[in-house]
Amino acid sequence: MLFTALDEKWTFRRGYLDSVGMLESDPGEEVNLPHDGMIGTPVSENAPAGPDSGYFTGGLSNYTKYVYFPKEWENDCVGLQFDGAMMNATVDINGSRVAQCHYGYAPFYVDLTDYVTFGEENRITVNVNTSMQPNSRWYTGSGLYRGVKLAHGPKVHVVPDGLFVYTKEISDGYAFLEARVEIGNTGTVNRMAGVCLSLFPEGSEEAVAGTEHVIFVGHGKTQTAVMPVNVKDPMLWDAENPNLYRVKAVVRDLGEYRTHIALSEAADVTEDEAQTLFGIRTVTADSVRGLRINGKTVKLKGGCLHHDNGLLGTVTMTPIEERKIRKLKEVGFNAVRTAHNPPSAALIEACDRVGMYVFDEAFDAWFIGKRGGDYHQFFLNDWEKDLTAFVKRDRSHPSVIMWSTGNEIPERGGLADGYERATQLATAIRRLDGTRPVSNGICSFWSGLDDKFAKTQNWQQNAAGDISSNLWEVGTEPFTNGMDIVGYNYMEDLYEHDHELFPDRVILGSENFPKEIGFRWPLVEKHPYIIGDFTWTAWDYLGEAGIGKSAFFEPDDPYLKKGPWGLMPQESSHFPWRTANDADFDITGLMRPQGAYRSVVWGNTATYLYSVHPSDHGKTELISPWGFPEMKANWNYGGYEGKPVELVVFSAAEEVEILVNGVPAGRKKVSSERPLPRSVRFETAYQPGKVEAVSYTGGKEVSRTFIETTGPAAAIRITAEKDCMCADGHDVIFAAAEVVDSEGRPVPDAGVCLKATVEGCGKLAAFGSGNPVTQEDYTDGETTTFNGRALAVIRSGYEGGSLTLKVEAEGLTGARANFPAK
Repeated sequence: MLFTALDEKWTFRRGYLDSVGMLESDPGEEVNLPHDGMIGTPVSENAPAGPDSGYFTGGLSNYTKYVYFPKEWENDCVGLQFDGAMMNATVDINGSRVAQCHYGYAPFYVDLTDYVTFGEENRITVNVNTSMQPNSRWYTGSGLYRGVKLAHGPKVHVVPDGLFVYTKEISDGYAFLEARVEIGNTGTVNRMAGVCLSLFPEGSEEAVAGTEHVIFVGHGKTQTAVMPVNVKDPMLWDAENPNLYRVKAVVRDLGEYRTHIALSEAADVTEDEAQTLFGIRTVTADSVRGLRINGKTVKLKGGCLHHDNGLLGTVTMTPIEERKIRKLKEVGFNAVRTAHNPPSAALIEACDRVGMYVFDEAFDAWFIGKRGGDYHQFFLNDWEKDLTAFVKRDRSHPSVIMWSTGNEIPERGGLADGYERATQLATAIRRLDGTRPVSNGICSFWSGLDDKFAKTQNWQQNAAGDISSNLWEVGTEPFTNGMDIVGYNYMEDLYEHDHELFPDRVILGSENFPKEIGFRWPLVEKHPYIIGDFTWTAWDYLGEAGIGKSAFFEPDDPYLKKGPWGLMPQESSHFPWRTANDADFDITGLMRPQGAYRSVVWGNTATYLYSVHPSDHGKTELISPWGFPEMKANWNYGGYEGKPVELVVFSAAEEVEILVNGVPAGRKKVSSERPLPRSVRFETAYQPGKVEAVSYTGGKEVSRTFIETTGPAAAIRITAEKDCMCADGHDVIFAAAEVVDSEGRPVPDAGVCLKATVEGCGKLAAFGSGNPVTQEDYTDGETTTFNGRALAVIRSGYEGGSLTLKVEAEGLTGARANFPAK
C-alpha cells in the first residue's frame, strides 16, 4: 500500500471529544504532527506521579483532522498507520468508533475501508488518555507523538508491515536471502497475484538482484509469498559499515481463480507495492565465540535510551534520532537498548543509517504492574497483538540484532504464571522472526518473590542479592527458557559464578550503573560468554527525576547514614526535579563528565579535565547508585582565591601532569583501581588563570587539555548544527546559545536569562537547558542557561523560504542566525 504522511494541520484540544458540539464550542489549536500534548503544560508539586513523571500531569486530549477520500478510491482499501499514540487511544471516523489501542508505544493499523465516505471529507478524531497517573516509571508524554500516515491500495495488496527480508547465509561470494511478502485479498473472489521482488543499493535505481513468483490468495484472506533471492558480491551491513539496500515488492492482481485461472484484461490489472530498508548481515551468539555479526566477534558498547527527546518531549522524527545516534557513536557507543518499550520507527531508521546495533525491547510490565495505571491492566488481552505489530515493523531492519521480551519483570520468579509466560512470549517472537536471538533484562530479587521469600531480600531497587545462596539462579532458570541470551541487570558479580553453573549461557549486561564501567568493562572483554554492557543511561530523559543525583555533606551529617539509596527519587527528588540526571549526555545533547569517562575506558586517548567546586572541599560526596561524581569543566571561582580545590582527570595514559598558569603542580600515575580506574585526582590552591592536564605514556605526551578563567558574560553566540532545513514539516535545526566573554570564550558558570524568537518559515519548537531541576516551560521561548548554555530547536514548516533565530539577554550583546528552508 502507498503510505503518505498525514501530519499537517490537525486541531488539538484538551478534554475528551465525544460529540460534534465540542468541535464548535472549542476552536482548539492547530498543530503539526508529531506532537506531544504534555510537554508544554505546567508542572505541579502535586502531580500524582511526582518524580516519576518529572512532575508533569497527564490528562485527556484529542486530535481532529478532516481528510478527503477521492471517489475513485471507493473500490480500494484505505487506512491509517499509527507508529504509536500515547495512550489508551481511540480512533473515530465521522463520529463512529473504529479502533482502540491501549499501549502507547505499539504501532497499529486502522482499516477505514468500510467506514469512510468516498468523494467527501471525513472527520478523523483521535482521543488519548494519560490521566491514570502514575501510569509509568518515567515521563510518557501524550498524544500523536510519532505521527500518522494515510494508507491507500487496491484490494489485492501487501498488508502493512507485510514485507520481511532476512539473510540466511553469506558464503562463496553470495548472500542467500529469503523474502516473505504477505498479500491480502479483501475482495469477494479468489485471486492470483504476481509478486516481483527487487533489491537496490540505497540511493540507486539499478537493481542488483530480484525474483518473481505467482501465488493464490483466497477471498477475504492473506497469503505469504516465500521468495529466495541470491545477491552476488553483497555489501554487508554492520555498525562500522552501515551499507543499506532498498527492497521493493510489486504485487499485481493477475486475475481470478475459480476452477481455473482467468487472467484479467491488461486495463483491469491493479498493482501495489511495498518497500523497506534492509541490510545484509547475520547474527549469532554462543558462549564459546560470543556475539558474532557477519562471523566477526563484537562486544556491545551499549547505552539504554528512553523514548523522549528532552526539550521536545516525546516528539520523534528521523533527524532528531539521527543526531542522537551520531553523538552516541562519536564517543564509542555501538549499541542502544530501547528501554523499555518499542521505539519509534524513526529511531530504528536512524540506527540503520548511522550504524548502531539495537537491543529492541517490548515491555516494562506484564500482568503484574509496576505502577497503578501502567500497561499491566491490558497485558493479558493485548500483548500478542502489540508484540506482533512491533516485531513485524522492525524485523527487516539490520540494526535490530536482538529482541527483548521485557525488563525487570516481576514474574521472573514464576509468580502469576511467569515461567509459562516467558516461554510463550519468546516462542511468539520466533514465529514472527527466527533470525535473531531473544533476551530479557532480568534483575535481582529485590522484587518478584512471594511473601515468604521476599522477607529475606534487600528491597532497595536493584540491590545485589546473596551470591552464596543461588536463590536467583534457581528462581529464574525456568524464566530463561527459550532465551538465547540472558540479560543481567546490575548483577556483574554473578557473571563468572553463573558461568560455572550454566556454561552454555550467553550473558549480556543489559543494564548497569554508569560510574562502574571502568572496573566492569575488563570483565566483558575477558570472557567470550559476556557479550556487552548497557549503561543506564546513554542520554538523559524526563522523569524518574534525580535518580542519578549526588550531593555533598559535612562529614558528620547524619544523612550520610542513609547511604546511596537515600538519594532515590521518592525520598529526595523534591519538586521541581525534572530529569533523571544519570546519563552520558544531557537532554540538550551535551556530553557530561561520565560520557567522557566512558569514552576513555573504551579507548579514547583524549585527556579530560574537570574541577570540583571549592565550596565542597572537605565534604563527603554521597552518590546515588545511578549517579556520577559531581565535577565541571570550570575554572571560574572568584572569591575562593588561595582556597583548596580538587581537580579530576580522565586519561587512558600512564601518567598525568597538572600545570597551573604554566607551573607544574603535580604528576601522578593514572589509577587502575576502583572506584574510577582511568582517572587521577589532584589538589591545588585556586588561582585565576589556566590549568592544563597533560597525559603521558612511556614518557611521551599523548594528549592534553585545559580549563581557564574567563571574563564576565558579554554576549550570546549561536552555533547551529546545520545551516539549512527541508520544508517538509519534519526537519529540525539544533542551535546552541552560549554565553561568551569579550574574547569569545564560553563562560561555563553563567546563569543568564535568555529569550529566543523565530521569524519566517519555521517554528521555535523548544528552548531550554540541561538543568535537571527546573520549572521552565520548554515551549515558551525563555530559559536560563545551565553551565553557560541553552539549546534552541527550530522545526520546519511546509513552505519554503528563510527564517531567523534571535536570542537576546538583558545587558548582553544578542545574536541572530539565518537559515534557508527548501
